[in-house]
Amino acid sequence: MPAEDLLAPSVPTWSAGDGPLADVLADRDPAELALVVGLLEGDEPWDGRTREALEGAGLAPAELLETHEPSSEAGASTTVRMPRGEQAARVLVLVGLGSGSPADLRAAGAAAGRAVRGRDAVVVLAPSSDETGHAALVEGAVLGGWAPTRWTGGQWTAGAEVAGEVVVVGAEADVVERAVRRAVATLVARNLANTPSNIKNPAWMAEQARTVAARSGLDVRVWDDSALRKGGFGGLLAVGGGSATPPRLVQLGWAPKGADAATPHVVLVGKGITFDSGGLQVKPAEGMLAMKTDMTGSAIVLAVLAACRDLEVPVKVTGLLALAENMVDGAAYRPGDVVTHFGGRTTEIGNTDAEGRIVLADALAYADAELDPDVIVDIATLTGAARVALARTMAPVYATDEDLSSQLREAGETAGETLWPFPLVAAYRRALESDVADINHIGPSVGGGSITAALFLREFVGERRWAHLDIAGPGRSDVDSGVHGKGGTGFGTRLLLRWLEGLR
Repeated sequence: MPAEDLLAPSVPTWSAGDGPLADVLADRDPAELALVVGLLEGDEPWDGRTREALEGAGLAPAELLETHEPSSEAGASTTVRMPRGEQAARVLVLVGLGSGSPADLRAAGAAAGRAVRGRDAVVVLAPSSDETGHAALVEGAVLGGWAPTRWTGGQWTAGAEVAGEVVVVGAEADVVERAVRRAVATLVARNLANTPSNIKNPAWMAEQARTVAARSGLDVRVWDDSALRKGGFGGLLAVGGGSATPPRLVQLGWAPKGADAATPHVVLVGKGITFDSGGLQVKPAEGMLAMKTDMTGSAIVLAVLAACRDLEVPVKVTGLLALAENMVDGAAYRPGDVVTHFGGRTTEIGNTDAEGRIVLADALAYADAELDPDVIVDIATLTGAARVALARTMAPVYATDEDLSSQLREAGETAGETLWPFPLVAAYRRALESDVADINHIGPSVGGGSITAALFLREFVGERRWAHLDIAGPGRSDVDSGVHGKGGTGFGTRLLLRWLEGLR
């Protein structure tokens, strides 16, 4: 396979078909073509438009059902090789649409994407649905058609051969284009998260950010370890102190055309621990296996900023990547140390394996003091407690503003990335009190580890509207199934893009 660009994943060339299905098929060689058609659950698997389109293309809907007995369960697929002759396509892929909900259409798209990998030309007949449903179908197909990138022969290569051209019939061109862009942003986040930590370190991530900035028209600023010391970013320096690769802080900026002082300003902050050994309180061996993905939050923020121009995000967006490697040597920070963050607030270290909130605290304090945003959102693979509470399918969201929480949850439902509201329990704040510093960064006496982590982060955002997404559960997948490849999922990328697209 040819070399792969981690920041520009290989995907098919997508477009919306102009005209009825029969005309779109007539313009293509049937021998090289795969046609994707969906079936609904219930007594009538074909909606009226689909039945009419199939008949117009010379296919017999009733005969297809009787002969091949395809499943209509969401995400099921049946591949049929059609006889040579006057057929409209050599291969027919019948995918289950379930109830036709956006979630079911996303699953159907993922099944279709897997089924048509490596095909030169694909035509997808979109079922009757609204823009949200059609976007879900396309996003699912892009995500399902991808497989984790591999490092072989001294270069990155695609994990699967994607289709060449995909034409969607029955969906608006803008809906298809935007859905593809959101899905590609998710793939960028996955590629960065899956990169092995002997390749990926804070400086490497900073270089990826510079490349993204050059390609996407973003402002970029990088603090190296010397600049971090001068700036007083004690959290990043403490966590990165035990590593041979020093920490970095990266700032990326997007502003839409015509932006002025009245244009809303959002700051996104991503946890960027490029490998987490646990520090002096070292993890068990099995606990380290997935720790190359502990920088997923920063990968998501970078991928979101990379997509802002193409999606014409209407608000100003600043991304902060808090990057460090948590390792063990004589300079590693210790339990009981007191760290001074940007702005002067001090933290007593309760556990060196709770390092993510320490680097986030620096970035949040900087955002509050220097960037004057209307809202701050951070995203992080932060706590095992969140994974215990909600497993792998959804993430807790904490917010100081109910309207902000509601907006994010609504965007998550649209994107198929579900958030569940968790409380900032005031009574638990006492567990973070310290005898020697302004705050202790863990609260072991009360449990609720995801909640106490959020309470700690809240201390660094001042009076800003703020939300925290703890994606430790859905940020990783143990299997290659549905819309997910094994490894980093990029959960939160499409959610944040959907939210930003809707802001004014």
